[in-house]
Amino acid sequence: MANVNLAIIYYSSTGTNYQLSQWAADGGKEAGAEVKVLKVPELAPQAAIESNPAWKAHVEATQNVPTVSLNDLEWADAIIFSVPTRFGNMPGQMKQFLDTTGGLWFHGKLANKVVSAMSSAQNAHGGQEQTILQLYTSMYHWGAIVAAPGYTDPVIFASGGNPYGTSVTIDQSGKMVEDVQNAVKHQAKRTVAVAQAVKSGLNQ
Repeated sequence: MANVNLAIIYYSSTGTNYQLSQWAADGGKEAGAEVKVLKVPELAPQAAIESNPAWKAHVEATQNVPTVSLNDLEWADAIIFSVPTRFGNMPGQMKQFLDTTGGLWFHGKLANKVVSAMSSAQNAHGGQEQTILQLYTSMYHWGAIVAAPGYTDPVIFASGGNPYGTSVTIDQSGKMVEDVQNAVKHQAKRTVAVAQAVKSGLNQ
């Protein structure tokens, strides 16, 4: 079975998508992958971060998390993205990073990457599904292979039933409404399994 390099790339202001990424890393490691958890650069002004205690605390707590580079995309066989929704779309921080991948795309370096995505919002119908689908649109241009969780395990139903990727609602206190840990780990394991199959097939 092929060894898989899994990059988990996230943006998180107050910690939700960072936590999702940590659970995905656990699932990826359990599936035998080599895992990197990576953040995209923060673009918000420092004044905005300072004005929100939870945002400021999260930024300070994750200073040691490596920032993603284009080299990480080349290294990865599989990629899981985790982002909050912004008006039904991905946040500008993630979009800005994706916009830097044109050189890799042009040279065919992103084709056949196996990708999956997760999202969060502050209410149950706040754009989580649309955010994931918008992110997948970029992946289709890459020539990547989307490994959505679908309904491949009962944990999908228990966590809210989003077939496009695990999504979670955040309440007013900043806590997750749904219990999604097992769904995230399943999604990561499925992504690694698909990447193993793709990599093995390409190497034949």
